[in-house]
Amino acid sequence: MAEEREGDEAGRERPTSAADRRGRRSGSAPDAGRGRSTAVREGRQAKLSPPARLARFMREVVAELRKVIWPSRKQLVTYTIVVLVFVSFMVALVWLLDLVFAQGVQYLFGT
Repeated sequence: MAEEREGDEAGRERPTSAADRRGRRSGSAPDAGRGRSTAVREGRQAKLSPPARLARFMREVVAELRKVIWPSRKQLVTYTIVVLVFVSFMVALVWLLDLVFAQGVQYLFGT
């Protein structure tokens, strides 16, 4: 492997691969975690009743909603205007294409 690594002017070897940069050489990585069985989950809770599961679900929903970064009123108004302008543009584009294709079909086949 020494011939694969380059030396710099200070005499240190410069790593040529990602494994060398991480301090390992290819082929010499330790066999970490192989051959071990998965730990068995002990102490599993018994099945909860439907009302208890619903209550737990609602508590978790509230906990997740507390993590959300809600937009300010100004951001909400800005985003709403952007969406309305975009939707209006797309409606106008589809209407225009429909009009053009309808005229083309009438010209092609006549009525």
